[in-house]
Amino acid sequence: MDSIDKAGTSKVFSIRFNVDKYKQLPHKIVLSSPTFTPGRIHGEQFRKLFGASSLTVPSLVKSCYNMRITHQKSPIKQLLDEPETVTTIYTGIPYLDSVTCLNDEEIWTSGDDITIKLFSINRGSLLKSITTKSGNSPNNIIVTKCGDLIYTDYLDKTVNNVENEKIEEVIRLQNWKPNGVCSTSSGDLLVIMDSDDDKQTNVVRYSGSTEMEKIQFDEIGKPLYSSGPYYKYITENKNQDICVSDSKAEAVIVVNQAGKLRFRYIGNTPAPKKKSFYPLGITTDSLSHILTADNNNDCVHIIDQDGQFLRYIECGLCEPYGLCTDTNDNLFVAQIELKLVKKIKYLK
Repeated sequence: MDSIDKAGTSKVFSIRFNVDKYKQLPHKIVLSSPTFTPGRIHGEQFRKLFGASSLTVPSLVKSCYNMRITHQKSPIKQLLDEPETVTTIYTGIPYLDSVTCLNDEEIWTSGDDITIKLFSINRGSLLKSITTKSGNSPNNIIVTKCGDLIYTDYLDKTVNNVENEKIEEVIRLQNWKPNGVCSTSSGDLLVIMDSDDDKQTNVVRYSGSTEMEKIQFDEIGKPLYSSGPYYKYITENKNQDICVSDSKAEAVIVVNQAGKLRFRYIGNTPAPKKKSFYPLGITTDSLSHILTADNNNDCVHIIDQDGQFLRYIECGLCEPYGLCTDTNDNLFVAQIELKLVKKIKYLK
């Protein structure tokens, strides 16, 4: 045993440590990361990788939001005892049937003419004219929250967007003709349209050029709207109800956002001249009032969001057609034969 221990001990003490060999390590090790350079896959290469199926790129939908911020609560407005005319703008447009506010200083107007005209409200001067793409007169005009002008072309079966004086076709219909149009709080478009055979009418919601929803019948399958080539205007209320003035039906038809019928307003009897209710232009205000032009009785009806009649606006109106309101709840009324737009104050 002693001999084995001595041999093992001698081997241990005979080992030489090479410490000096590892004293010269670098003070800092720098590792370089790999660099990736992307290549380009062209259409043919893409098809080889993923097959022959087509790739559809959805159209971009421009969304606009109302950036106006209210720092203080505004007092609740009330109806004036006597509405008053603030100003009158002569347009010279034959058969003037549509008006829409670009802002609180300017209005777009249209009628039986191939041009849509922009006027200064305060000066009454013509600022700009846009000629329709097809050469047809527009059926209805509105301004979106982005400030773009939209017009429907009944004969061409199109809905068109005007931005920076450039006209772009947004919607082209098959077997249907667009009548009234409005821009919603979400940026969608609501279009009321008639079938080519004039036997059906419906309201369609579009996001860009994509059909999202169709409203045509009530809960028991009865048509909500009259059929045929009669003027029908459309707007959205602040509570997102969809309001349609149907001149043939002599009614304002209001449905909720899901298309369920809320009420029909068939006029308030007796009307100023006791003629039949003939609703045309329609608009709403910040209080969710619904205002509609009564062409037969030379006035505008104001009803609340539940269809209750509140009052008439007369102000010497003659055959009112198109309506719109500005951000201050002033009412603009297009008078078809006089070629005039009246700005009316009706809230205090």
